[in-house]
Amino acid sequence: MVVARGLADGGFEVITTEKEMVRLGQGSGEMKLLADDAIDRGVDALVRMAAVAATHEAAVTAVATSATREAENRQVFIDRVRSETGIQIEVISGFEEARLIHLGVLQALPVYEKRLLLVDIGGGSTELLVGEGSNVIAARSMKLGAIRLTERFFDDGEVSAKAVKKCRAYLQNALASVAQELGFNEHEIAVGSSGTITAIASMIAAQRGETPNDMNGVSFSAIELASLIDRLIATTTEERRKIEGLDDRRADIIVGGSLLLAEVFAAFRIESMTVSGYALREGVLFDRLASDEDRSGQRLIDLRRSNALRLAHQLDPDAAHAETAAGLSLSLFDQTVDRHRLGARARELLELAAIVHNVGLFISHAAHHKHTYYVVRHSEQLTGFTERERELLALVARYHRRGHPSPKHPQFAELSPGDQAMVRVLAGLLRIAIGLDRSHQGLVTSIEVGTGADGELIIEPMAASGADISLEIYSAEERSDLLADALGATIEVDAGPVDG
Repeated sequence: MVVARGLADGGFEVITTEKEMVRLGQGSGEMKLLADDAIDRGVDALVRMAAVAATHEAAVTAVATSATREAENRQVFIDRVRSETGIQIEVISGFEEARLIHLGVLQALPVYEKRLLLVDIGGGSTELLVGEGSNVIAARSMKLGAIRLTERFFDDGEVSAKAVKKCRAYLQNALASVAQELGFNEHEIAVGSSGTITAIASMIAAQRGETPNDMNGVSFSAIELASLIDRLIATTTEERRKIEGLDDRRADIIVGGSLLLAEVFAAFRIESMTVSGYALREGVLFDRLASDEDRSGQRLIDLRRSNALRLAHQLDPDAAHAETAAGLSLSLFDQTVDRHRLGARARELLELAAIVHNVGLFISHAAHHKHTYYVVRHSEQLTGFTERERELLALVARYHRRGHPSPKHPQFAELSPGDQAMVRVLAGLLRIAIGLDRSHQGLVTSIEVGTGADGELIIEPMAASGADISLEIYSAEERSDLLADALGATIEVDAGPVDG
């Protein structure tokens, strides 16, 4: 469960989350019937979640997927939930489940303009979807899931070579037709969501020695998946409970889930997969909260920028200054591209870092650049970034003032040399842009950048008619040393002609 507050722009702010592993379809014999103890677990979990929702005076939307929609006695469960919690469960189809997961993914990752193959492995079913923008090109729900496969092939807890072979053959046969149906829609990126795939990514990350704060945006390859499976099938359930990155409650079903994902990789010729931190529940939230305009997908095209702007307007006492600095930053970036040779991705990071560079003021003015780093690094508002991108964004914003990036700073030291160089350039550009709006009045209307006789970089700010920008020129000059060092060039800030 996620409890969230709807926002004016169609997004939402998460207030709290709850999670319980109920395994509603477990022990039900191909999920034809919900077992009595499973129904009890489901009702008990929803009683507790309804209580949490009530404390926030939140309206509740509840959807049920594979286990409930397939069960002949689903009405028993639905009626008990309604009578004991007041919650009315909506049983959704496999296609609707895939559509809602897709909506959630579009909020978590910058994939709107790419054709994606979405894979979501649950306990009883797997949703496969090909989408582009907000459009679902094709979707299939398959009766394949981590619990279902475990009960069919590994019910005694043993993972024998014979059982693994049978499971693989079963999966290959089951996936053959759907791969043929969906496979012609060649995808640009493969995205995985929900618990099984997140657990797999977490274990692979741990094998690399990584401990990401957020699995959203983490990627892993087919080779890494195969290596992990070799490790999993060589261990007992108790040994798997100790594997770093794996919730021990998944230790008994992770083999089935991993084999399923490996066969999906093979059927669709997937070389790597990126994890989405959002899935069905966030998709349901967005679907319920979204206006008609939001559903058109326009907001999703600029997902990351809209989230950065929202954060700035929530926490920065002068967000208009941040937006002015962002515009000046981009002008500087575009006019110095022949020197720094950074691409469009770096340009976007610079703009977003400028937008959020002062959000740390919400905590304290003293050392607010360091507070900004923390807020950007950990805010749940900033979806759509990979772990690396979020770190780069936080560091560029952090270095908008005071000390220069240094190997003595642990977070900066952990970056690759290329990323370190990029942070230095972007932070250098941002510092000058902030200086050019030192009075927070938007007195500098535009910038011209040229090259002097000795190769120096000359920045000429244009002043609004009648404006005195001497303070802006002085401040920008004072802040230019980081960029000068990063580019290996002398920088001069001189007054340009008056605009208008």
